Amino acid sequence: MKPFLDENQIDELNIVLMEVLNDFEVIKNNSKLSIFDSKENNDLLDNFLSAKQVEGCSERTINYYKSTIFKMLDEIKLKIEDITTDDLRKYLAFYKNKNNASKATVDNIRRVLSSFFSWLEDEDYIFKNPVRRIHKIKTKKVVKEVLSDENFEVLRDSCTNIRDLAMIELLASTGIRVGELVNLNIDDVLFNERECVVLGKGDSERIVYFDAKTKIHLEKYLESRKDSNPALFVSFKKPYNRLGINGVERRIRELGLEANIKKVHPHKFRRTMATNAIDKGMPIEQVQKLLGHVQIDTTMQYAMVNQSNVKIAHRKFIG
Repeated sequence: MKPFLDENQIDELNIVLMEVLNDFEVIKNNSKLSIFDSKENNDLLDNFLSAKQVEGCSERTINYYKSTIFKMLDEIKLKIEDITTDDLRKYLAFYKNKNNASKATVDNIRRVLSSFFSWLEDEDYIFKNPVRRIHKIKTKKVVKEVLSDENFEVLRDSCTNIRDLAMIELLASTGIRVGELVNLNIDDVLFNERECVVLGKGDSERIVYFDAKTKIHLEKYLESRKDSNPALFVSFKKPYNRLGINGVERRIRELGLEANIKKVHPHKFRRTMATNAIDKGMPIEQVQKLLGHVQIDTTMQYAMVNQSNVKIAHRKFIG
């Protein structure tokens, strides 16, 4: 109280405290206590998730935010405004040890918590973001695999129906996200122009393009359909529902297993398209446009430049 009281007031306060506490034994408690109502924490979490929804985050992203933050709150058990940097550091260390989590996973949690507490700070729910002093966790950069031409041909041969063939051709030709694929309607596809309009992250529309082979397979697939669903890709059985993300991921994983190719998933087609495009000389800005990335750094993370092409370019430009 020294910053707020003069010496006389402090003396008077001491006398009053001694009189009031005379019959009590005061014991220092080193454990940290925080009496809180979990509903108050949950209300702030709900407000944050609503803000993210308004910003255009996908349902999958919002669920990830919710699960990650809720686990932290459930473990720390403090009022949000009382959570400190040390509390969060201990939680991250606890999570890593308990789940044997990778550095990348722990850093993803750190990023989610940073987003949450930054929002709380901006909205004046807390005075200062406690994650600000927790630095990015350095992770080993792994060169992710792409599909070779041979593997893609084997995948084609593994398709026993025209729908699966049209689906992998469209993924490989356009490089669209699986979420964009399942949201496509037949009316979104302009066959004469060999292009389609997709709705990307943040509800931003963009045009992507496909090759002649993809056009032929798509047309054959649509001719084989006997339903009236406006969706571009539907299930085989009645009532022929629109395929969801999980359905596409599961089917492509099955195709990979049948073809004896490891780690085949929709995103691998996207990475392969970006890599091949840059490898063949497409300007990175145009690849960025095709993939729908806001930041060009994101595009560079998707694309690997073939080392032999680097050698050829060095000899061409440098000697």
